[in-house]
Amino acid sequence: MDITTAIITGDIINSRKATPEVWLPYLKTALNTYGKEPTHWEIYRGDSFQLEILPEKALEAAIYIKANVKQKKGIDVRMAIGLGEKDYNSEKITESNGSAFINSGECFENLKKQTLALKSNSETFDTTINLILQLAALSMDNWLPATSRIVKTAMTHPKANQKELASVLEKSQSNISEALIRAGFDEVQKMIQFYKTHLSKL
Repeated sequence: MDITTAIITGDIINSRKATPEVWLPYLKTALNTYGKEPTHWEIYRGDSFQLEILPEKALEAAIYIKANVKQKKGIDVRMAIGLGEKDYNSEKITESNGSAFINSGECFENLKKQTLALKSNSETFDTTINLILQLAALSMDNWLPATSRIVKTAMTHPKANQKELASVLEKSQSNISEALIRAGFDEVQKMIQFYKTHLSKL
């Protein structure tokens, strides 16, 4: 199966309960980590966005965006990852097209209570990953701002140990350890690895 790109389509949950100044900087910081506007990402209709990314980095990016946005109390993000091809390349990501865009759009339309889902052209792969994502969401959707900040920092510094993270965040090592356990961070990392391994077999 030809998977050449991944498209994340998302919007901010509860965006109307806060002014954009509250959550927009967090969203932009996360998107800037993965590319340039408007070639790789764009924010449109006020609180919706689209990001193009390498397929193997898509799940990690979605979780990183979530951790960034959830640093603000009461704000969350809904995202759909579409895997496939890019047939038409525009200078603006929102004007490009291909099966990855179609899969992402269809997946996003079908998000109901789920905050994160994926669609490729492999039903078996999608069923497995989406079940795992639903289970992971039981933890991730409940991350509090302080926990989200620690997860975001741990993802920004993947090689840092807990002592180094504690120093960056000016917290105690036990604080960091407890927060990462509460966040299910080890399990989230295993999920990302599982996704990458099975993606490479498609």
